[in-house]
Amino acid sequence: MKKYFNLFDFSQRVDYKTEVLSGLTVAMALIPEAVAFAFIAGLSPLTGLYAAFMMGLVTSILGGRPGMISGATGAVAVVIVSLAASHGVEYVFAAVVLAGIIQVAAGTLRLGKLMRLVPHPVIFGFVNGLAIIIFMSQLDQFKDATGNWLTGSNMYILLGLVGLTMLIIWGLPKLTKAVPASLTAILVVFGLVSFLNIDTKTVGDMATIKGGFPPFHLPAVPLTFETLQIIFPYSAIVAGVGLIESLLTLNIIDEITETRGRGNKEAVAQGLANMLSGVFSGMGGCAMIGQSLINISSGARARLSGIVASVMLLVFIMFGSSLIEQVPMAALTGLMIMVSIGTFEWASLRTWNKMPKSDVFLMVLVTLVTAVLHNLALAVLVGVILAALVFAWDNAKRIRARKYIDQNGVKHYEMFGPLFFGSTTAFAEKFDVANDPDEVIIDFAESRVVDMSAIEALNKITERYQKANKKLHLKHLSPDCRKLIENADKLIDVNVIEDPNYKLAVDKI
Repeated sequence: MKKYFNLFDFSQRVDYKTEVLSGLTVAMALIPEAVAFAFIAGLSPLTGLYAAFMMGLVTSILGGRPGMISGATGAVAVVIVSLAASHGVEYVFAAVVLAGIIQVAAGTLRLGKLMRLVPHPVIFGFVNGLAIIIFMSQLDQFKDATGNWLTGSNMYILLGLVGLTMLIIWGLPKLTKAVPASLTAILVVFGLVSFLNIDTKTVGDMATIKGGFPPFHLPAVPLTFETLQIIFPYSAIVAGVGLIESLLTLNIIDEITETRGRGNKEAVAQGLANMLSGVFSGMGGCAMIGQSLINISSGARARLSGIVASVMLLVFIMFGSSLIEQVPMAALTGLMIMVSIGTFEWASLRTWNKMPKSDVFLMVLVTLVTAVLHNLALAVLVGVILAALVFAWDNAKRIRARKYIDQNGVKHYEMFGPLFFGSTTAFAEKFDVANDPDEVIIDFAESRVVDMSAIEALNKITERYQKANKKLHLKHLSPDCRKLIENADKLIDVNVIEDPNYKLAVDKI
């Protein structure tokens, strides 16, 4: 029998052994994360575990990025915690369903292409900040129930087991890739702790994960406009945060695997997953970069690994909770520390001297906002806005004019660079209305009229020449610039010179 088969993606071959073993590894790594995020949101552990199952299963089957793992996330947890505290879990379920509807609408409207607006320094900063968050979240395992650092033998045992886990994950791939290093590390540490009866923290010390199949449950909230007013702000933020984190994770996995996912399809899948999570007693979620990297680094490239991970998670909840609760937290801590090390874009540090200072600033700022505030959507939004402002500032300084008077005594201003809101002041300073001849031509062959601020700038310069009883002509306007001026004909009235020999090169999209 052939080793490779197609599963859902007929263009892709699937290695069953690698996919299944990777899925098992991810399933075990999902448990402490889902439980921890449920606690952050002020909800029961099963609420996080059910969300991890539903999100993982639906997005693995229907999503636009094979190999990417979704589940309950901290980004969603920090948004819904205040809603859970003020109105209870039923309103959380309703908010998650509405967030899913918003995400489906965003995918249907093909808004995933807006990720093109996220600059690379912002992605670097997002990834580095996320790596710091993953690492810092593991430090809680080195503290006792009162929040104090472990001391003595407890600390040494934990450090030893974490170090052993990291050593296996780092070293085993250098010897063989027949089995996933992460799964091997977990099993070795589990076996060592069980055989030597080592006293160390386990998954069961966090909370019990025993439960049944996720119960179908429509949110018990009044179907009124008042309810919509309460949940809509949370739903909109959850939808936005989920899409940003999912699509950024998709881009990162694309780069690692040198393939291309489908952002709009992923947005629809995330929305459907959240809708089902809300009606199956889950807290909702989005893509998880840590677990996705575990999956990809284990060799998984298809949908099967995510399906196995979600199904095995449910199996653990329903039938294997007593066994999984004995897994040492040290093994999962070492695994997540290695994930944080692998997540960090170390190449971004080596290129500091080669990057523009503005890009370095953006990367550092997004990293700090992500790591300090734990608000991934805000970090990306701040990065995109600042990047746009820097771009506008740089382009505002690039407008210039070449001036000359032809044999007929007409003065020409040949403009270079875009005329938009940021460059209108510099544009106005280029003209010498008082000393110019009676006829003036502004040539836009190497420039473009971009927005209404540019139209207003043209209007003002026209008024200045009219007051001086001088004629002003515009030349070499591209069709889109000409249409913009025609739409604003009440603001500006100048002569546009037709030039049949002038052709504008345009990009075909």
